[in-house]
Amino acid sequence: MAIDKIESAGLETSTNQPNFRNIIINGDMSIAQRATSATSLTGSSYATVDRFKQEISSMGTWTQSQSTTVPTGQGFATSLKMDCTTADASPAASDYIFITQKIEGQNLQYLKKGTSSAEQLTLSFWVRSNKTGTYITRLRDADNTRSTSKSYTISSADTWEKKTITFDADTTGTLNNDNGTSLQLYFYLGAGTDYTSGSLATTWESNTNANNAVGQVNLADSTDNEWYVTGVQLEAGTIASDFEFLPVDANLLRCQRYFQKIEKESSNTVLTVLQAYGSETAIGCLPAITKFRALPSLSTTGTFNCWTAPASDNAIGSIALYSASTTQNGFIFTRSSQGSLSAGNATGLHTQSAASVLFDAEL
Repeated sequence: MAIDKIESAGLETSTNQPNFRNIIINGDMSIAQRATSATSLTGSSYATVDRFKQEISSMGTWTQSQSTTVPTGQGFATSLKMDCTTADASPAASDYIFITQKIEGQNLQYLKKGTSSAEQLTLSFWVRSNKTGTYITRLRDADNTRSTSKSYTISSADTWEKKTITFDADTTGTLNNDNGTSLQLYFYLGAGTDYTSGSLATTWESNTNANNAVGQVNLADSTDNEWYVTGVQLEAGTIASDFEFLPVDANLLRCQRYFQKIEKESSNTVLTVLQAYGSETAIGCLPAITKFRALPSLSTTGTFNCWTAPASDNAIGSIALYSASTTQNGFIFTRSSQGSLSAGNATGLHTQSAASVLFDAEL
């Protein structure tokens, strides 16, 4: 139902953002720049689907993937899947596993949190697991150390179910208007007694760990267990509107504010042009696809070469960011090689085999 029809029908809704109303980025799990599968996960990382991070503390070993198992007839092509490969049937008190997304405060000012006009928030998503029972989702206000949690039930094994949860408005604690983490969404998959021994914080409160995940099942108790999620939408108001599908280019661009991957698309993919200033060093620039949230870090995989005057491939080496001249809009590379460059000459920086450049400005 369109937003204007909802309003004209007199239904209660507090959102004033009919476009980009979904606070969550990549909620349909369609963008996975890093990989479509990652194995042997035991810690915290952005492994596959963009903007969703797994946090694991001594609670099993997992494979995460961008799955094509989706609810039928809902328009989704992909989901995020967590598959337990090493079980932990008796977690220690401090153990946990959850999937999370962190959200910038400057994207949340319209929620008016910390004022008498604060908005309620409604979370909707599709979920599936072989393990039925109670699961916990949570919102954390990182600026004011406040938290609230809600439970949902997976009733039928191996069946997609849509869940809708409304969180109360919080009139305490304004959110910072900056590019740091202000709000964080959690999907718990398991937790030790440090997080389950209190009373579930179903209204906003100063964070108490023991109240965060009370009642949560232990998805890590068997290697038979798996959990899928897609269609994650968080929006202002008390109405769960239809999932807001974005064009793939718009969705990708939003993800690239936090992470950009430039990889080999064909043999000898040229990334940029450098100028040599010695036989073993060169410098060059590359614009960002879109402005990053913050100054990114650089990592690489594979091998990079420089074309020399005769277009030979013998100037193999590594690349690094020249931090003094790197901005959120572009990068200066310095290139160290094994020789064969001529000072003053231009040279093309190109990839060999499965090489890639990774820029990371995640929260």
